[in-house]
Amino acid sequence: AEQTKPDHPTRVDDLDGKVSQLEHVFIRGSKVRFMIIPDMLKNAPMFKRLDARIKGKGSAIGVGRGRAVAMRARAQAAGRGGPGRGAVPPVRR
Repeated sequence: AEQTKPDHPTRVDDLDGKVSQLEHVFIRGSKVRFMIIPDMLKNAPMFKRLDARIKGKGSAIGVGRGRAVAMRARAQAAGRGGPGRGAVPPVRR
């Protein structure tokens, strides 16, 4: 999903202290470490949901990646599916 972007360049602070101005920025969500948000969003309901999730209260917002991986592993362990393409048929004697 694409987010709206401001008309002005975005300020980027590098780890070495260098400051840059970029017109287009694409950031993977898992790489975001720190964000400054406006004070008017302090009481926004979306942040209350995230706060409850971070503290471990309330229900999860979706199926976590760990649960999906565990379910996939359990299905493979149950023997679903036939042998792979390279399987050698048993020899009858």
